[in-house]
Amino acid sequence: MTALWHDLPDAQAALRPDAAALSDTTGADWTWADLKAASEDLAQVLAHAGVARGDRVLVLAENCNAAVAALYAATRLGAAAIPVNARQTAAEVDRVIAHATPAAILATAAVSPDAAAHAARLRAAPVKGRFGTLHMTACASDPEGVGDVAVVLYTTGTTGTPKGVMLTHANLIFGGTASAGLRGISPDDVIYGVLPITHVFGLASIVTAAAVAGARIRLEPRFSAAKLYAALTEGVTLLSAVPQMHALLMQYTAEQGLDRLPGQTLRYVSSGAAPLDPTWKRKAESFYGVALQNGYGMTETTAGVSITQSAPGDPDISTGPALPGVDLRIDETVPGGGDGAGEVVVRGPNIMKGYFRNAEATAAALSPDGWLRTGDLGRIDDRGRLHILGRSKELIIHGGFNVYPPEVEAALNDHPQVIQSAVIGRIEEGDEKVLAFVQVAPGCDLTPGDLRAFVADRLAGYKRPERIILATQLPAAPTGKILKHRLLEAFADQLEKD
Repeated sequence: MTALWHDLPDAQAALRPDAAALSDTTGADWTWADLKAASEDLAQVLAHAGVARGDRVLVLAENCNAAVAALYAATRLGAAAIPVNARQTAAEVDRVIAHATPAAILATAAVSPDAAAHAARLRAAPVKGRFGTLHMTACASDPEGVGDVAVVLYTTGTTGTPKGVMLTHANLIFGGTASAGLRGISPDDVIYGVLPITHVFGLASIVTAAAVAGARIRLEPRFSAAKLYAALTEGVTLLSAVPQMHALLMQYTAEQGLDRLPGQTLRYVSSGAAPLDPTWKRKAESFYGVALQNGYGMTETTAGVSITQSAPGDPDISTGPALPGVDLRIDETVPGGGDGAGEVVVRGPNIMKGYFRNAEATAAALSPDGWLRTGDLGRIDDRGRLHILGRSKELIIHGGFNVYPPEVEAALNDHPQVIQSAVIGRIEEGDEKVLAFVQVAPGCDLTPGDLRAFVADRLAGYKRPERIILATQLPAAPTGKILKHRLLEAFADQLEKD
């Protein structure tokens, strides 16, 4: 019999029913038996509302126990779950609803004021059970034969057209199993779950990996450096985060007069969503007292493609070799390719089924023999490790030279007063100029001139930013990933003044 995604927590409930599984900010502490009972209870509620095999259930959520139960409840009915971050705007949510045509919508209003606002405008009513309290509205059923699809994740794009990535039960099980194995996750681990479970990293590498291994997740709906600081001194053993979270935690710790975490229990720390630079990696390892791991993946690859297993002090800043069972190659024929660099192309059991109701986009991304074109530029070194150079669409061609934004960002991030940076290109006077947007702490006295001098001996002349905009905040997705396509709009006034 084919394994299903919700078989993972069910297996833990059978083996270790009283072991801790989830806790959240509502004060709910669930065992594996509690999680199984909660998702079964909610599945009955959905069935009574008319949800059937082939339907979709949209879950407007921020991280909490009930959100996890809602995702598993949908798949128990043979429906596909559609996790959507409740912090998205009404217009963004409505575009997903219009495209996905869900049979029911659930909202985690108890932990999210944004979910509560969406629930109110969608006229969702409270439903209660062993899962706690959720708000639900039923819609006209529109079953569609998506077969083995467990979840549909709508990606953040540069256009208004939503694109739903269909991930199968097998995709999620493979991704969670690989993540648990390579990180050595065990039932003794406590994972800090602040990465949104409505996005692939949180869903596959945290929720699913924990269910594979039987580890406990401490769920947080929103990032707070103070809360993370406290959690890391209270038994958390695994932390997966994005660079902005690491940087803000280090800043908060410094404000407490400390240069590293006191009394922490961490054994594994990883950073994703952006390339590492050597200086920042050394700083992070000194701060945490353990090796900093890196990896590469995307929604279409169920999060994982490659991952490092470095020892502390290892200067390697690659994203590591491919996961076992995953094939990687580089297509050098694309713009920005050549000399070993090119588009990263991936094949394996982690690759999505396709884009929901978008055969044209699916055909453009997936070859008939299963290779996915990632749209990312990279190279593979002589040890088989993948190095990401950036998005192919973000390649800057300045003065006839290729400029890879991550390289410029790494140089800027080396400055001790820089939290993070984002580099893009913009056509001016017939050439593509390098623009840098740099996040610093409030009250910081750093100037663009200081940064230009700092990177002068780190970057060739054609790579140096033409303009540097300093800010205390950059536009970011709920995952913490910088939204580069919003930078020009967000800082239009400053760019005009310059």
